[in-house]
Amino acid sequence: MNVEAGGPVVAAVDGSEPALEAVRWAALEAGRRNATLRLVTVFNWPETRHVGELRLGSDYVETLRESARSALAFAASEARAMAAGIEIEQEVRTGFPVPVLTDESRHAQLVVLGRRGLGGFTGLLVGSVATGVAACAVSPVVVVRGPVPTGPAAPGGPVVVGVDGSPTSEAALAFSFDAASWRGAPLLAVHTWLDVMLEPTMVPLLDWDAIEADERALLAERMAGWQAKYPDVEVHRLVTRDRPARALVQQSDRAQLLVVGSRGRGGLAGMLLGSVSQTLLRHAHCPVAIVRPRTDG
Repeated sequence: MNVEAGGPVVAAVDGSEPALEAVRWAALEAGRRNATLRLVTVFNWPETRHVGELRLGSDYVETLRESARSALAFAASEARAMAAGIEIEQEVRTGFPVPVLTDESRHAQLVVLGRRGLGGFTGLLVGSVATGVAACAVSPVVVVRGPVPTGPAAPGGPVVVGVDGSPTSEAALAFSFDAASWRGAPLLAVHTWLDVMLEPTMVPLLDWDAIEADERALLAERMAGWQAKYPDVEVHRLVTRDRPARALVQQSDRAQLLVVGSRGRGGLAGMLLGSVSQTLLRHAHCPVAIVRPRTDG
């Protein structure tokens, strides 16, 4: 299992509307999991001064801290409106967002972030903090994209998972079956079988029907054990001749959650976040869960 059993659902708070959307989503998720919702905001104030820096004094620093606490309190009220009765923790932590949230991920079931924060520029599709945490976190990371429901009812649509046969793909399957089971939602497993460039001279020589049959058999093999473990989950499969990112973005338009591994079978050694994951964080139409095996952390 790719979550910290009994750990909290951690949501990052920075006062922005995308962060509040993430808090609302995280509140619903914490309710489904019967987990504590842990709201964290990161406060950074350098201890050292450089020549020419303005010394603003302790009152100014305390004003910033109070602003951070107020943002947490407001986020907590939004969370309670989404999922009454959940347990909520609030903490102002000192440091920088990516390392602090990565540290939080070590004991979390998952970390939830908005698509961009207060530092985001107009037109920036995904914030640097979201990308950095998705690349480094130990737990799964959910970046909330698309609309968040305004009531306790779960949105329609399936949980969609990308499957390519890699170890991170197996971790994504574990997470996606859990997510579908908690939601009472169907699961759509998407496997693309043209994810590398082919030499043009080879194309006429290939038996596309045989390749597709092999890829369908591969997906069925990957799914068999999970379907036996989760008999309550209605499973659908899609095998398509397409690029992984393009196929998954297309399917995300009707999904309530899109799940992928942190990097796939094409990932290079040392690459923390694959190109498919990065593309989905920028262009998916629903929340995106990035999952890696615990041994990666």
